[in-house]
Amino acid sequence: MTRLALATTTALSLALVPGFATAQDRTEFRVAWSIYVGWMPWGYLEDSGIMDRWAERYGIDVEIVQINDYVESINLYTAGEFDGVSATNMDTLSIPAGSGVDTTALIVGDFSNGNDAVILKGEGTLESLAGMPVNLVELSVSHYLLARALDSVGLAERDLAGVVNTSDADMIAAFQTDDVQAVVTWNPLVSTIAEDPEANILFTSADIPGEIIDMMVVNTEVLEANPDFGRALVGAWYELMAIMSSDTEEGIAARTAMAEASGTDLAGYDAQLASTEMFWDPADAVAFVESGALPDTMVNVAEFLFDQGILGEGAPSADFVGVAYPDGSITGDPGNVQLRFDTSFMRMAAEDGL
Repeated sequence: MTRLALATTTALSLALVPGFATAQDRTEFRVAWSIYVGWMPWGYLEDSGIMDRWAERYGIDVEIVQINDYVESINLYTAGEFDGVSATNMDTLSIPAGSGVDTTALIVGDFSNGNDAVILKGEGTLESLAGMPVNLVELSVSHYLLARALDSVGLAERDLAGVVNTSDADMIAAFQTDDVQAVVTWNPLVSTIAEDPEANILFTSADIPGEIIDMMVVNTEVLEANPDFGRALVGAWYELMAIMSSDTEEGIAARTAMAEASGTDLAGYDAQLASTEMFWDPADAVAFVESGALPDTMVNVAEFLFDQGILGEGAPSADFVGVAYPDGSITGDPGNVQLRFDTSFMRMAAEDGL
């Protein structure tokens, strides 16, 4: 999955886009997802009929659509073609929120806890990256991870020979060439590259736990006008979380299907899950969002995006977009709140209130 943070112009002038998701009471909804370990459940919810059962409970219809290109899925959501999309906290802030689409983080599903890594070829430390080129998908969570890794040892991107924009599809082959000295990427690519005897993992997302967050986000106005849409999504999600986190035949079958859909086997998928901090229990997701650490994380993310020039078109500062939290606090501009972390639906799931 290419988890990019490219704020494109196709996401702008949303009110002029035909089919833009309006807030009136509705019965039909569409959400988009793309392949990544923490988002494979969305495809299974559609294929297994679990989503249909929860939608029928509330008298609505929810279609879950796989989009092969991750960035395109977010752009389509931002343009109003979908009512929700699977996205990271960074990409939600930069693309829909940065483009003026008021967006709610409905489900905080997991955070990367080792799935993303800085890998050096041969012996060395993070300090060894000084003066080297580093290959990564530019403006992605890999770019963010590199920035955090360098900062941890008093370095910055300017201390490198530069970053080399490299497609995730080419990353494994690139690492095998003599020209490439270091890469930053994500699973399943990390696992494959790590098999190379020269691969030296220097820093992973486990070193910045809770910062690369994978979510299902939805249009705030649509959610407010149609709370049953949120209830159905959250109810279906946590029913599946209970199934796939178990070692029952049903749980193994579910994970096996997700593994095959993502191009691996059960062992491979379970290995990716092991480096993903999944919030199987909705109460754990609520506790994470309300822990008090999230605002600091989002400030770090906003500063990174602003430094890279991708925090919305013409953003004057890192505080351009306001982010609201469950306790009522706001980081960024309180007059331009476009991203909201709402735990009320996850709390309903935790309290069997759906």
